[in-house]
Amino acid sequence: MVTYTLNNGNVIPAMGFGTFPMKKMELIKAVWDGVNVGYNYFDTACAYRNEIELGMALRRYSKSKRSQLFVSTKISNRQQEDKNVRASLKRSLLKLGLKSIDMYMLHWPYTGYYLDTWKEMEELYEEGLIKNIGVCNFHVHHLEELMTKCHVVPAVNQIELHPLLTQKPIREFCDAHKIIVEAYSPTARMDKKLVEHPVLVDIAEKHNKTVVQIILRWNIQNKVIPIIKSSSLQRMSSNIDVFDFMLSNDEMEQIESINENYRVRYDPDNCDFTKL
Repeated sequence: MVTYTLNNGNVIPAMGFGTFPMKKMELIKAVWDGVNVGYNYFDTACAYRNEIELGMALRRYSKSKRSQLFVSTKISNRQQEDKNVRASLKRSLLKLGLKSIDMYMLHWPYTGYYLDTWKEMEELYEEGLIKNIGVCNFHVHHLEELMTKCHVVPAVNQIELHPLLTQKPIREFCDAHKIIVEAYSPTARMDKKLVEHPVLVDIAEKHNKTVVQIILRWNIQNKVIPIIKSSSLQRMSSNIDVFDFMLSNDEMEQIESINENYRVRYDPDNCDFTKL
């Protein structure tokens, strides 16, 4: 797996395996299959309610094998309201069966809470309980406020991102500040508007690849980490098979041009954080 270097010098795999909304044996088997085909970054969250199952899957591996895997989880909005990040992290570590987490992320920029939450996360990071800290769903103005009032720049910003929602202003800001962007819902939940788009279909045919592979490759070439989910071994293998070809500059621009600022998930500036 290709890796990127974070702004603190640590490394992170170039593709992540998403676990939402999988639970129970579906998730456990998916993680085992994922490791077998080459995934080594597994992404979860307290709000997904599947940290226990991910932990059960990870217990299959020896300490040396586990050290090769990268695991991230996220602090929920309910936990932000509790104002005890240390206790929240310890609960997640217990469920995951880990002594430290590779990446701990602030799930949403919950108004009135996220700055204090981040400051507590900074303390845990400096203690070594967290190897890297990041954010999710942050617009530029959220990042600007956080960076003005806190002292650790996020290592990553995980946002909804796909060719119909290219998020270029956020990508450019993050690039300028050495923040790696991660893309969740990179295929817009297989929305036909995206996966049947004629531009993508045409490029896929030229490369003898699937539309999903073209989307994932577009992410990789933009140095964006796609977080892709599947419980199908065949699709897992297909999704990770994107490191053997290159999109041309013209094809990259064509994909960028289909942007419509079309969301399939929530806009952080227009959502009810109490319900997320």
